[in-house]
Amino acid sequence: MDDTARPVRTGLRRSSGLLVRLAALTIVAGSLALAVILGSRFGQDPTLIASPLIGKPAPDLTLPYLADTGDFTLRELRGKVAVINFWASWCVPCRAEHADLVATADAFANTGVRFVGVLYQDDPEPAIDFLDELGWGDNYDYVIDPGSRAAIAFGVFGVPETFFVNPEGVIIGKIVGQSSAVLLGATLDQILRGERPGEHTAGTVQSGPGG
Repeated sequence: MDDTARPVRTGLRRSSGLLVRLAALTIVAGSLALAVILGSRFGQDPTLIASPLIGKPAPDLTLPYLADTGDFTLRELRGKVAVINFWASWCVPCRAEHADLVATADAFANTGVRFVGVLYQDDPEPAIDFLDELGWGDNYDYVIDPGSRAAIAFGVFGVPETFFVNPEGVIIGKIVGQSSAVLLGATLDQILRGERPGEHTAGTVQSGPGG
């Protein structure tokens, strides 16, 4: 979507999270450097699982933006590495991983990597409040998921779940549970080297506000 069409209020929200992002970048910088060193080890991690989605094309969906007008189409990501994170404002591990996601998105902004945050079974207003508080990512598209179409298509059981899609539009990696800068950075480094990282279980997921 043309940036000139974005509402002014969205720009204000994002600028309000600038200090949060700068602080997160400072904290996570060391972790990303460590991820480069450790990246090759994740391909041999015994917790990597063969997901039925790995190796298959990502669903071609069109989803409304969370705070902007218009729609976002996943096929717009073709030619880029995409990180698709399912999240919710009521999700405790989503809150814990948020700074690492935003900082990693900023750190990889110049490498052709794009992040997408898909709101999972949540309302826009608390989600916007969540991002106003914790910070909006600049290298990010935030979308909602009417009727849970995207969640169903991706086989999401709860949040957070994070999918990695290569420039050809094929799902080649997944993190189940709370991600970290080290794991995100290592996975992206593998993908940028042309490898397929597979699935990593990093923790539990929440299926709803109650657990």
